[in-house]
Amino acid sequence: MSCHKINELFELLGPEWNKEAHLNLVEILQKLADEAGHQGGLATLSDDTLIYHLKMKGEAKDAMIPGIAKDVVPDFKEAMLRARGIK
Repeated sequence: MSCHKINELFELLGPEWNKEAHLNLVEILQKLADEAGHQGGLATLSDDTLIYHLKMKGEAKDAMIPGIAKDVVPDFKEAMLRARGIK
């Protein structure tokens, strides 16, 4: 795991953990895993699952993932031009 991911995870996890400071780290991770719909033990929970769950937690159910939203082009013609490097 890169340092960037660790920093991002800590940055996102801090405010969430402060909401329920009475929980220990394993309990907060289990709570987040359950909210994200993770099936299995914490050992199989990926950092990406935690990061995206924490990023999307306050968003609407149909909201687009931030990493995908920045690349969305509403117009097909514009998308084709970008793909060809013209626009």
